[in-house]
Amino acid sequence: MLALERRNLILEKLQEDKRVVVSELSQLYNVSEETIRRDLDKLDRDGLAIKSYGGAIINESTSIDMPFNVRKNRNVSGKQKIGEIVASLIHDGDHIMLDASTTAVFIAKAIKLKERLTVITNSIEVMIELSDVSEWTIISSGGTLKEGYLALVGPLAVQGLSSYNVDTCFFSCKGFELNKGFTDSNEQFSQAKQVMIQCAKKRVLAIDNSKFGTISFSKAGDFKDIDVVVTDQRPDEIWMETFKNHGIECLYPED
Repeated sequence: MLALERRNLILEKLQEDKRVVVSELSQLYNVSEETIRRDLDKLDRDGLAIKSYGGAIINESTSIDMPFNVRKNRNVSGKQKIGEIVASLIHDGDHIMLDASTTAVFIAKAIKLKERLTVITNSIEVMIELSDVSEWTIISSGGTLKEGYLALVGPLAVQGLSSYNVDTCFFSCKGFELNKGFTDSNEQFSQAKQVMIQCAKKRVLAIDNSKFGTISFSKAGDFKDIDVVVTDQRPDEIWMETFKNHGIECLYPED
């Protein structure tokens, strides 16, 4: 196993358990404790974990985001449910925008049976996911590749996205809070979402239940920027009342 693969597995375990122990990881991955300590040193330097005696704990700072491939494996069933609901909102021939979130990848997987869609995105992973779909138009935003995210960002990405007008944009976020609106881990992601919102007739926020009540580093938008919220389970009543007051439709699985 490559060191990068092992570190990503350690990150997944940190996301699930919030802490890891050197001796347990050594046995789990069949490597020396010294190798595990080097892995944890690297994760600590990258700001993804905080070393502690005999192990490490997850860094839950709002300015830190896990690598894309690690986040993609989190709450897969919830994101699949979101993708299925979103697919029901898209019609053959629609022009849509998808952001560079992991949720957008599951949306892309769920809409492949649609016909003649035009998809504009700043996500490398979404483009790869849709690369085998025929008779669609897939448009890249352009921009600078952000390391570890499979996302195109920066002035060229903003300019590219702003060149189009679409029926619907689908975007996610890292945090969604009653007073702070929706937020993300850095300004570049927030800027891309803001442009998508301006370019779309209908704005759909697609988030799993873990994002509710959380505040991240960079402000991306407010309730006025959302027409529909799609999530994987029914939010608490205070959220449902807030959505009603802002004229926002909330969709979630009925089971």
